[in-house]
Amino acid sequence: MAWAMLLVAGLLEVVWAYCMKQSEGFTRVVPTAITLVTMIGSFALLSLSMRTLPLGTAYVIWTGIGAVGAFLAGIAFLGEHASTTRILAALLIVSGLVLMKVSGPH
Repeated sequence: MAWAMLLVAGLLEVVWAYCMKQSEGFTRVVPTAITLVTMIGSFALLSLSMRTLPLGTAYVIWTGIGAVGAFLAGIAFLGEHASTTRILAALLIVSGLVLMKVSGPH
């Protein structure tokens, strides 16, 4: 259950990062509200997952999902550049997440 909560927490991190960008410096009400609500949800689920997962594992997985997810959202929805180097960097992050998962408690 902790891993499921952590996955959802990471996905919520992607949502709040995207909505924060859309809020234009917290000047638009709806994206700002979505940012705050998903931020709280993300932190709450991260906190709950840390009841059983090690701090380092939970935090690295959470930030990794957020980083790679925000990178992909930027490309898919905001027209950000997808160079070979940036894609390689994202793949390295994903490989680190996989290694963190398989090296932790099962």
